[in-house]
Amino acid sequence: MAIIPTGRTYGLLLGGGLVVTLLTNFFDSPNRLAAALLALLLFDVAVLAVMFWDGFRVKSRRATIKRDPLHRLSIGRDNPISLHGESSTPVRLRLFDNYPTAFDGTTMPLEIFLSGREPETLTFTVNPKQRGEYPWGDLQIQQRSPLGLAWTDWTIPAAETVAVYPDLIGLNQLSVKLALQATGTLKQKRRMGVGTEFAELREYGTGDDPRFIDWKATARLSQPLVRVLEPEREQTLLILLDRGRLMTAQVQGLNRFDWGMNAALSLALAGASRGDRVGLGIFDRTLHTWLPPKGGRANFQQMIDRLTPIQPVLEESDYLAAATQAAQQQHRRSLIVLITDIVDETASAELLSALARLRPRHLPFCITLRDPAIDRQAHQSTTEVDAAYQRAVALDLLNQREAAFARLKRRGVLVLDAPAHQISDPLVESYLRIKSQGKL
Repeated sequence: MAIIPTGRTYGLLLGGGLVVTLLTNFFDSPNRLAAALLALLLFDVAVLAVMFWDGFRVKSRRATIKRDPLHRLSIGRDNPISLHGESSTPVRLRLFDNYPTAFDGTTMPLEIFLSGREPETLTFTVNPKQRGEYPWGDLQIQQRSPLGLAWTDWTIPAAETVAVYPDLIGLNQLSVKLALQATGTLKQKRRMGVGTEFAELREYGTGDDPRFIDWKATARLSQPLVRVLEPEREQTLLILLDRGRLMTAQVQGLNRFDWGMNAALSLALAGASRGDRVGLGIFDRTLHTWLPPKGGRANFQQMIDRLTPIQPVLEESDYLAAATQAAQQQHRRSLIVLITDIVDETASAELLSALARLRPRHLPFCITLRDPAIDRQAHQSTTEVDAAYQRAVALDLLNQREAAFARLKRRGVLVLDAPAHQISDPLVESYLRIKSQGKL
């Protein structure tokens, strides 16, 4: 336990020195300086003694502080951490929760006042930028003494190891959104012509397409009935995630591979929620990780556990080998989604060739994670020579990407190009649209 003087104690010591200095001017004794120093010393000793006495009184009045269990944290998100405080008397506290230095987060100390009547909860956030396991330190508490002369400092053992996963917060939000779309107030009204699988018969209504009238059922029940279709289930969705050199670049605080992993898991969750069989492969020079297509949420949880430890590497990716191996292991027609980036038409020739080969057995879908910094450079007007050159390079890169996308589309490959940190939502929407249009 340590005792730290407060500003009030320093004020008393300074005020005592000023008073003694002023009083010495009213005496004309040759020993007045020695007497003043002695008086000042006695005063300071008295103040410090009272301070230590006041500080030790905290020991019997310590507040109780507990931290909620640290669950799995999400990369690139503000993860809330809650501390609960309780005290039998009104106290003022300063809290230092020693989260890993590699995290961004709320600046310490946190200040809280406990009224002594009911428990209080204090929440702060941490934002990890890399996946992995990190040591989380103890709780350090400073409680102000009853007279306000000292902060009494002690430590509460609360060290543990915390794991940083992909964006679990975003996945939870997506899971709720998908569930609400299927049921509840946001349930999408089943429309005729959306999907290919028969769902139900319902009474004909104004605006319904007559082509979907079921004439046999209509004749049998003597009232017009229409067939309602929904997207087919148990189709195969195969996701290939690049972890090569292009995916090591930093985009909006995370490397491109992390954004790709978040997008891949969002897509896998959407596929599992729509009853499809979802498989996933991670590749660089070879197919590094392979999870064969399966249905169900258990398979999705297995994906999270298998993908979390994987990091990008500084190796050139072999798109042709990855697409070939995936196609060899998956003979059933599938939607094959490849998540990567494109530099230009020439450097991405192998990617174009690999995706084109997947046609016509499979439906290839190329997802590219664009760097928004290049967009800003390309669209920012400037009169400086260096900035003008940078803008010209950015415009040339964007033009070459567009040329590569046009070439992919001509070969029947679906394409989605979006900023890396905003790719998940449009990817899921594209997948649901492909399902509803029966393209697979």
